[in-house]
Amino acid sequence: MTEHHPSLLQRLQTAAPGLPRAQQQVIAALLQDPEGALSLSVDALARQAQVSMPTIMRTARQLGFEGVREFKLALAQDLARHAPVHSSVTMHDSTTDIVHKILSGAAASITALQQQLDPLILEKAAKLLASAERIDCYSVGATSAFMASDLQGRLFRLGRHAHAVHDAHQQLISAATLGPSGVAVAISHVGRMPFMLEAVGFARSQGAKVIAITQPDTALAQMADVVIGVSVPPDAVMRVGTEAYIAHLLVIELLMVLVLQALGPDAARHLAQFKSVLQAHGQDVDQHPTVDWAWSSVEKDAQA
Repeated sequence: MTEHHPSLLQRLQTAAPGLPRAQQQVIAALLQDPEGALSLSVDALARQAQVSMPTIMRTARQLGFEGVREFKLALAQDLARHAPVHSSVTMHDSTTDIVHKILSGAAASITALQQQLDPLILEKAAKLLASAERIDCYSVGATSAFMASDLQGRLFRLGRHAHAVHDAHQQLISAATLGPSGVAVAISHVGRMPFMLEAVGFARSQGAKVIAITQPDTALAQMADVVIGVSVPPDAVMRVGTEAYIAHLLVIELLMVLVLQALGPDAARHLAQFKSVLQAHGQDVDQHPTVDWAWSSVEKDAQA
């Protein structure tokens, strides 16, 4: 027989009568708009419940959570489990509600990510990427493949010798040839795909450093030298949802800025040069120009 566990919202309703009045006000505000509460800061939630900020924190601990962040993560996960469409969206929501819920959820995930990331770990990862002779980016599945390709392209523009490796066989070949001067960046939100874990383990056995962008405490995280942990609420439909997608892109953005800093002013000048070259050749412009190099002198005279 399947064991039934009450939802967090049900727990709030059950616990409220036995709590002090101020904490009851907090729970009332949460139950009135649980999705909106996810996007509120502690200060904003306290104003909405008309209590002090310490009361918000005491309420979270009273319910068995270490802090407000842990409580909000559990609430987001609970809402996602009971939403058949997308996060907290239901089949009966209006377009206005859907826009509010999805964007609020994304904003809350970004706020949570800022609290999760350790600047020292990001700096360590960036220094490894800046000093590596070769960087191979591993992925499994469509979402992480896009992330690996995006990371490879950005590293390439910074003058790094980088590859995006999606195929399991190619990842093993990469791992066998990276060596102590190489870095493998393994991107997997799920963090337990056997083929990737095999490649990561082999890369480390050859002396390469491994940077993992994944959820904390996954098998991948346990195998890596540097772990950039990304925790977002589970998606109701997709295995890797939009909020995880956005969080991983932001991690890559942060890493690239830090790598650029580590490489110094020359890297910034190279980026500006690349932009000028692409614009001159009609690649990064709104409309392809009729550039001089594409026409012979005879053709130019004929067009005059």
